[in-house]
Amino acid sequence: MQYTHLGRTGLSVSRLCLGTMNFGPLTDEPTSHGIMDAAHDAGFIFFDTATVYGRDVSIGRTEEIIGNWFGSGGGRREKTVIATKLYGDLAGEGYANTWPNSGKLSALNIRRALDKSLQRLQTDYIDLYQFHHIDRATPWEEIWQAMDVAVQQGKVLYVGSSNFAGWHIAQAQEAAARRNFVGLVSEQSIYNLLKREVELEVIPAAEHYGLGLIPWSPLQGGLLGGVIKKIEEGSRRNDRSEELEKNRDAIQGFENLADDLGVTAAELGLAWLLHQPVVTAPIIGPRTPDQLDSALKTVDLKLDTATLGKLDELFPGHKPAPEDYAW
Repeated sequence: MQYTHLGRTGLSVSRLCLGTMNFGPLTDEPTSHGIMDAAHDAGFIFFDTATVYGRDVSIGRTEEIIGNWFGSGGGRREKTVIATKLYGDLAGEGYANTWPNSGKLSALNIRRALDKSLQRLQTDYIDLYQFHHIDRATPWEEIWQAMDVAVQQGKVLYVGSSNFAGWHIAQAQEAAARRNFVGLVSEQSIYNLLKREVELEVIPAAEHYGLGLIPWSPLQGGLLGGVIKKIEEGSRRNDRSEELEKNRDAIQGFENLADDLGVTAAELGLAWLLHQPVVTAPIIGPRTPDQLDSALKTVDLKLDTATLGKLDELFPGHKPAPEDYAW
């Protein structure tokens, strides 16, 4: 495993982040603990979760699974950078489903959601507390005042965003600067070879303000994980047929390129992300410990300029070329 700093902070994190969305709904607790054990053994120190993960089973179920793993000892908490997210409606935790303050980013919900996450995670602080979505109804002055209190109390170390637009990042950072507050240190966005829209405004904003980018869905739901080959082999259903057919030629070319390089399509897709300067750590969400092995190979996989150029030809992005600035 390799390590890097999270954005402009001094916090070191692994170049791959363990995503935990499957823990609870798709992966039972013993298997989830086995995955976390294997991830730690492999050098993963950066774990990502959210208050809403696992709510199909019970509210906060995924955080509870992680908390039970922390609570089982072995210094696991001290060796893990834990990131969680708030925003989603948590009605049901002692409140009626119609209670209006059971979600989003009011000072009241920040305080309540934070204390609930700390309880479920069996910890007294969260390394990276992320806003899962923008709250257009709550002013940044209120949000930052609430987060400033949480930081002063030692309950939160760093603050990040998720699914923000570029101008939302600018709004947040300018408001934080007026309070002499650090503000956001990371943004978690969907980013992969098939989904490169963040290159238009989100990545420029992140680079300008010193935020690290944490890509989710790095393989676009498996479309960049060798889907055509798996369908032909009968090991996968064609359950994203419309998106696959729309991009079939590019995906086939991508899989052929991976074969030429002697790597899997999934390894190539993750390696491309790791070559993007703004990217801190792509989030991978294994359902079994064995699925960690392939991801680990990408950390040392070096792509030359020609290969990166071929990938841009297959999946044109939105990065400005020098000639775009010629007047």
